[in-house]
Amino acid sequence: MIIIAVALLVVLATIALALVFGGPRRPAPMSSISAPFAQVDFSDLPELSTFRAEDGQALAYRQYRPCTDTGSGSVLLVHGSSAGSASMHLLAKAMAAAGFAVYALDMRGHGASGQRGHIDRIGRLELDLEAFVHEVRPPRPSTLVGFSAGAGFALRVAGGADQKLFDRYLLLAPFIGDQAPTQRPRNGGWTEVGLPRIFAIMLLNTLGFRLANAMTVVRFALSDEASVSLTPQYDFNLASNFRPPRDYIDTIRRARQPCAVMAGLADEVFRSEQIERIVRKAGQDWRVTLIPNVGHVQLTLEPSAIAAVVSQLHNPW
Repeated sequence: MIIIAVALLVVLATIALALVFGGPRRPAPMSSISAPFAQVDFSDLPELSTFRAEDGQALAYRQYRPCTDTGSGSVLLVHGSSAGSASMHLLAKAMAAAGFAVYALDMRGHGASGQRGHIDRIGRLELDLEAFVHEVRPPRPSTLVGFSAGAGFALRVAGGADQKLFDRYLLLAPFIGDQAPTQRPRNGGWTEVGLPRIFAIMLLNTLGFRLANAMTVVRFALSDEASVSLTPQYDFNLASNFRPPRDYIDTIRRARQPCAVMAGLADEVFRSEQIERIVRKAGQDWRVTLIPNVGHVQLTLEPSAIAAVVSQLHNPW
């Protein structure tokens, strides 16, 4: 009994130390992610609208009305990690000019949607997405377009039980998984992850304890100035939900709606040249388009890249 008690005390002490001291460090600012937005004209950014989530929380989005009624349907844009709906502005404008009704979300935990960096439980983001579709009713055919971590979340939806919420999925520079061949160390310098804290929280979750899920486990490479308007860190719940499931191959395999993937070959966050191999390994024949000389965030800002994305929306999948 004494040995068991000592062993239990050691385990509890290890968990406590991992929780207290095993969090992520703050990374140095990564200018290639934040700096390009300084050149974007936000003067015509639509005002925020809100919809009511399943738990009663008012969540924010921006609506871009199509320039002409072409019957092209709608696009719902999901931003990348730490960002908000405004980061999709140039892409949204181009899609609206091409005849799509466009909606850009502030995902819960970002922008004007809830407490930044926090959600109350894993699975909350899927419920929010379902609530948006049921309340706002984007015109069909509808396409869910995600960028970076947002593309990882779009993949989560595409391979999940609610995949028929949308008619098509387009993944832009997607985060596929921590162990995927696309992964660079520390996401090219964009993130610092508190692995000891994550492992401790996962162990506590298996025992039925979730109070530590609100602790920070990921920090992003933002400057002090950028941290004011963006989301500099995620808690365990948000970091676990705003991404694909751990078994990304199975998730891709289970997707039945049409999907396509686009990325830049000069992506400094992910190894985009590995994407097609992953998709084919999962048995999917999705179209994978890699654009030369385009970096990670430039995929949503560079005019030629934006034109390629809009062209993809008009092409049959």
